[in-house]
Amino acid sequence: MDSERAPSLRRRWLAVLAIIAMALLVVMLVGFLVRQPLLLIGGFVGLALIGAGGWWLATEQNPRRMIGVVAIIAGVVVMVWAVLDAYGDGDAGWWRLAVLVGLATLAIGAARAALVRDLHEIDSMRSGHVHPRKPVLICNPKSGGGKVEKFGLIAMAEEMGVEVVLLTPDKDLAQLARDAIAAGADCLGMAGGDGSQALVASIAIEHGIPFVCISAGTRNHFALDLGFDKEDPRKGMIALRDGVQRYVDYATVGDRLFVNNVSLGVYATIVQEDEYRDAKRETTQMKLPELLGRQAEPFDLQFTDPEGREVDGSFVILVSNNPYVMGPSLDVSQRRAMDTGQLGVFAITASSGAEAGKLVARAALGLGKRDPNLFDFQTTSFEVRSRSGHALAGVDGEALDLPTPLHFQIHPKGLRLLVPADDVLAAEKRRARAVSLRALTDIAWGKPSRAS
Repeated sequence: MDSERAPSLRRRWLAVLAIIAMALLVVMLVGFLVRQPLLLIGGFVGLALIGAGGWWLATEQNPRRMIGVVAIIAGVVVMVWAVLDAYGDGDAGWWRLAVLVGLATLAIGAARAALVRDLHEIDSMRSGHVHPRKPVLICNPKSGGGKVEKFGLIAMAEEMGVEVVLLTPDKDLAQLARDAIAAGADCLGMAGGDGSQALVASIAIEHGIPFVCISAGTRNHFALDLGFDKEDPRKGMIALRDGVQRYVDYATVGDRLFVNNVSLGVYATIVQEDEYRDAKRETTQMKLPELLGRQAEPFDLQFTDPEGREVDGSFVILVSNNPYVMGPSLDVSQRRAMDTGQLGVFAITASSGAEAGKLVARAALGLGKRDPNLFDFQTTSFEVRSRSGHALAGVDGEALDLPTPLHFQIHPKGLRLLVPADDVLAAEKRRARAVSLRALTDIAWGKPSRAS
């Protein structure tokens, strides 16, 4: 399930090849253009664009792969300009250009192959494919604007011999999951949004059976950060009959499981509105001026920071299952890994709503990281207190009113997923986005890496 594995000989040689190709590329570029500093800078810009674009093309999914294509084209154009401007368009310029582009292609290809385990190697780390005898798929027909019907998930499941249970307004989701297990289900799948995924996953954990995530919600944060295709839920269906085991972290607040995050403060107050579920953006725009206005006061929330200081006056607290890379407007953008064994904690404190609003805007632009009122750290456990004895919370987008203190805990490798083999490879690609020379060097030296 969780082991330290030395990289294969194949990956070690590929890492060595990538490092050598990178070194030769830099030496050749400097040697070709050293006498013309402006063109040398242009050459390095072109090289950077080709490298970044190649990596995006190799590790991203459509439509973001197109960014990689555009970057590669731009990089090649800049490289052609730099070299041909230095040597003209004769043979001398073109053969030098061919050498540089060839070395860049070799470096990118070898690095990707070294950093991403192939399917054969991934499969060898596991006990093989799992074939559930009696899988059950619970479907929420209303989730994601009707994705269950749009993609024909019920018919597809029935063709596969998978039992389907429909969630209707008069039924309790947790009870449906427990009833399915009581009837003999040895695998639970959920076609729905993040909140439903978390609830059914908790029942699967409770009974020691695997869980299958079918991305049939609106935003599908969990599926996205697992590396799944969040737009087409059909691609995950095969795991209900033939899946590869993958272990990821989950987190709890009290006795409630969450797979994405728990929000307290401003966002948690907004999700309590009845209008939020059907009009998220409009409701947020309507409520924000009130919650972050000049007269707005901090929420009744307190916590202790990693240095042991007592913190009061919070407007925003976000606790996540594995740390997020924050995106624009403080929207959670992505988690590069789902098995770090860490909670991510992000918080903003202030004396007034106006002050908090300014810090929110600065943080959204990537500024204010050193502001003493902005907290961004990782931990294995966390506690939030309140004087009132309760706090409004958004748990994976679900509006709740929870008793305090709130105890958060990470559970490393606690969730057993069944995923298609291709999705395991996608997760490996996602992990490889955090590429670094150190990672390649570690592989070249044969240092063990964690198999998730």
